[in-house]
Amino acid sequence: MTDTSKYHLPAGTSADGPYDLLVTPESAGWGYSGLRILTLKPGEAHTLSTGDSEFLVLPLAGACTVGVDGQSFELCGRPGVFASVTDFAYLPRESEAVISSVSGGRFALPCARTGRSGLPARYGRKEDVPVELRGAGACSRQVNNYCLPGTFEAEQLLVCEVLTPGGNWSSYPPHKHDEARPGVESELEEIYYFQVQGDGGFAYQRVYGTHDRPIDVLAEVRSGDTVLIPHGWHGPSIAAPGYDLYYLNVMAGPGQDRAWLICDDPAHGWVRGTWDSQDVDDRLPFGAEETE
Repeated sequence: MTDTSKYHLPAGTSADGPYDLLVTPESAGWGYSGLRILTLKPGEAHTLSTGDSEFLVLPLAGACTVGVDGQSFELCGRPGVFASVTDFAYLPRESEAVISSVSGGRFALPCARTGRSGLPARYGRKEDVPVELRGAGACSRQVNNYCLPGTFEAEQLLVCEVLTPGGNWSSYPPHKHDEARPGVESELEEIYYFQVQGDGGFAYQRVYGTHDRPIDVLAEVRSGDTVLIPHGWHGPSIAAPGYDLYYLNVMAGPGQDRAWLICDDPAHGWVRGTWDSQDVDDRLPFGAEETE
């Protein structure tokens, strides 16, 4: 068995300075993907130096102002992750941003190390975020595609959110993206950051390896927990009945072509063929009002 504690970071165990969560390529033991979770009290501000990485400022709860490169972006945010998609800001490498919030809030700062710096700071409108209903039946889930190829331009960074109604399975069939196979599979490190709706809510996350790259994780996750996926098959993400599940996915890798190509576990890929005869869960999409 793999030492699960290396890959499952319970809430608070990876806090550092102003961050509720700090995952860097160095702390994760890989090369590219990172994530910080920042909570600001009303009237507080935080200065972020991006260094060799590009970042998003993605409100989880609350609104903020982002000042960077002589520009100011007003992020209206949202009451919580189950309420709606949100607007966001993109920060290029080698920039300094000031994130401030009049009323306070919690903000995700996903990032990717990159050697390229051709893109400017800019604002992402919530109206432009594609919302996808994926799967069917008990595999129904909602995917908010913030920063993927074809939805928002970045150098290396890929970011989306997955919302799963209680009792459903997502990240299923299990899949992987740890080999560079042009047109077939991308090499990407991935971070899952979880929130669960409801007091005492929980979910489960599975990660397992291929024959030549072992990893074996079955983690019970709760709000604020994080799971690191350096390689291997990952899924399912299982929402306990009665508790809706949210996770933020952050991905990046060494490929020069920014792509998200996955390969299903051949033992379970047949499940996709069953969705044509099932309806999408009528609890989706999650509504425009706060339900956290």
